Amino acid sequence: QVQLVESGGGSVQAGGSLRLTCVASGFTFSSNCMGWFRQVPGKEREGVAVIDPDGMTAYADSVKGRFTISEDNAKNTLYLQMNSLKAEDTAMYYCAAGRCPQRVAFLASGLYSYWGQGTQVTVSS
Repeated sequence: QVQLVESGGGSVQAGGSLRLTCVASGFTFSSNCMGWFRQVPGKEREGVAVIDPDGMTAYADSVKGRFTISEDNAKNTLYLQMNSLKAEDTAMYYCAAGRCPQRVAFLASGLYSYWGQGTQVTVSS
């Protein structure tokens, strides 16, 4: 009964901030990597940020320095703090989980097994 429930998306002006939340259940959190991915129509899904059971993180170059992934193990919850948002960040954002890939493939969406329903982020310029 794996389930990922996302929230926190919305519409914001460029330069603003949002925090996405993903509540996970039905699997062993300590044995999984969790991450955020995004996709716009006509483009391939893009890895945004991933965190492993040890708290090590990886970020796409396009968001490094602006986005922060974190987790609250007590609440089985994953977060993505998004600051200094740009119009180019507009996308459907998905929470994902699965067996940790090799670190070189941390941001490869095809290596994750479980996905949330997505939450839309729209940034106006």
